Amino acid sequence: MVTHHSTVLCVPWSAAHGVGPRMGNVPNASNACCFCWCCCCSCSCLTVRTDDEKIQNNTYERRTEGIANCDDRNVGNCLSRSPKPTLEDATTWTMSFERLMKSPAGRRCFRQFLRTEFSEENMMFWLACEELKKETNKTVVEEKVRQIYEDFISILSPKEVSLDSRVRDMINKNMLEPTSHTFEDAQQQIYTLMQRDSYPRYINSTNYADLLQDLVEPPPTTEP
Repeated sequence: MVTHHSTVLCVPWSAAHGVGPRMGNVPNASNACCFCWCCCCSCSCLTVRTDDEKIQNNTYERRTEGIANCDDRNVGNCLSRSPKPTLEDATTWTMSFERLMKSPAGRRCFRQFLRTEFSEENMMFWLACEELKKETNKTVVEEKVRQIYEDFISILSPKEVSLDSRVRDMINKNMLEPTSHTFEDAQQQIYTLMQRDSYPRYINSTNYADLLQDLVEPPPTTEP
């Protein structure tokens, strides 16, 4: 009498998301959980997470939420609760997209405009990539890469950015060995998309015209 035992394999995070080889073709199945970020609820590795790891993950989630909003204290009004750009600074934004993106106030006001066009995720993704490139700790890099992928690359995310197949294939390869430059090509593509598509509309928008008008007009004085 032969007894058959079923074996539950932990599907690597990359395979579960279409990145790299699938479970049936994993060359190092014994190490499947070393970098899996498992999504399967029955995966045994979910039961061995330490309290420290859970605390670290919760802390990272709060930090990444801050990254996504680090340049936007009040998207509803780019001048509210934030230092006003000078008129000189704001007028230089018309010279080039690079000038606008180098200005914190410029990024903040441009992001406000992107929200009105329902494309704010482009700026959020770009900012997250900028933060990722500053990170040197390998463990934190891997976690940030995972978070960015889930937030902006996954087809299941409501904040998915628009990338072509070539760049997506490159990301899938990079995900096998995540680094602070995993999304470099994708970040550049989104930067170019904003530069060619949204930036000209912003410069010619009422949002930008109203901003300049607010900066030109002196603040109202109160009668003594």
